[in-house]
Amino acid sequence: MNTGDTAWVLVSAALVLFMTPGLALFYGGMVRSKGVLAVMMQSFLCMGLVTILWAVLAFSLSFGPDAGAGLIGTLHLGGLAHMAGALPGFHHLTVSPLAVMVFQMMFAVITAALITGGMVDRVRFPAFVAFIALWVLLVYAPLAHWVFSPTGWLAHHGVLDFAGGTVVEINSGFSTLAVILVVGRRRGWPREPMPPHSVPLSLTGAGILWFGWFGFNAGSALGANQVAVHAFVNTQLAAAAGLLGWLLFEGVRERTATTLGAASGAVAGMVAITPCAGFLGSMPSILVGAVAGLVCALAVRLKFRLRYDDSLDVLGIHGVGGLVGMVLLGIFASRAIDPAGANGLANGGGWHFFGWEVLAAVVAASFSFGMTWLIAKGVDLVMGLRVPPDVELQGLDLTQHAETAYAMGGGSHLTG
Repeated sequence: MNTGDTAWVLVSAALVLFMTPGLALFYGGMVRSKGVLAVMMQSFLCMGLVTILWAVLAFSLSFGPDAGAGLIGTLHLGGLAHMAGALPGFHHLTVSPLAVMVFQMMFAVITAALITGGMVDRVRFPAFVAFIALWVLLVYAPLAHWVFSPTGWLAHHGVLDFAGGTVVEINSGFSTLAVILVVGRRRGWPREPMPPHSVPLSLTGAGILWFGWFGFNAGSALGANQVAVHAFVNTQLAAAAGLLGWLLFEGVRERTATTLGAASGAVAGMVAITPCAGFLGSMPSILVGAVAGLVCALAVRLKFRLRYDDSLDVLGIHGVGGLVGMVLLGIFASRAIDPAGANGLANGGGWHFFGWEVLAAVVAASFSFGMTWLIAKGVDLVMGLRVPPDVELQGLDLTQHAETAYAMGGGSHLTG
């Protein structure tokens, strides 16, 4: 075990965990004041619930010995058993398998939390808990095995995804689309304006996400090495280009530049570079970020035309941004950056690699949407996903958690 590599992976795991409170702030500022605590609570719930599920079952399903055909892992590593041995398929690993486990745990936590942005203001908390538990085991774990585990069927066919363009980004985006189609639109949307109650809160959250994303991407090298350096630099370049691309879109189309647009553009750029970070050169990374900023800015506006209430644009930024990143990875990947990778079309690679990258993106979108729809529909039939109209009108902070964010003299009935 290399102590430097291990230290970097552990620090990266902490950075990725810090992204979830950042996401809570990012989302919390964009909702109405009567629902800010509810949406933040959902992120914090994921930090607890997904952690336990990951340690007991989901890590083994994702990274355990393959059960057959590269579809799912066995329970050999369930309850973190047999962690002294090598992880299946991970050759030349210089960090403890337990370090890989906790690093990947944080990925599962934030991916589940991302979905909360699509269904704000209208989901019952107990039903949400049941939904997330089932989703982690039935959607996230299989997809992680396919792509992240070297024994997964997509990984076996040479699919590259450095830090989760499919498993995290496309998965969260299309899972969000599925659940919001089941739960329905917010009452009054889109007729009634539902502006963010605190843009400064969202900007603070976006800054934390930007900071944590260096661990997300560069940590995925699983070592303090040159690939990690490339991933770190590329993350910054893509974030900056995404920010500028989104503002360019706003400036040309709407004659204005918004602070929330700047934050969203930076996030879109980092989403798109996530699958590419350790496989691309610096200049292509700028292009990836800029394209994502422009395309995602357009995508978030399509929900009004298509009439689906993705409240905080999880599909438009994460789903679409992940698709952009996977496609551009198939074009600009370079073995000069990571010899263990592949050459994309622009670097003399053939259509075979590009085709598998596109296929992986389509498979991830289709599987996450279809399976999530079934889970959401099942939970809705058994428990009821949506709150009653009067509860939605009053707000989820009071009705689900007996708290208010900005009440004078204290926000909780527990504090007097």
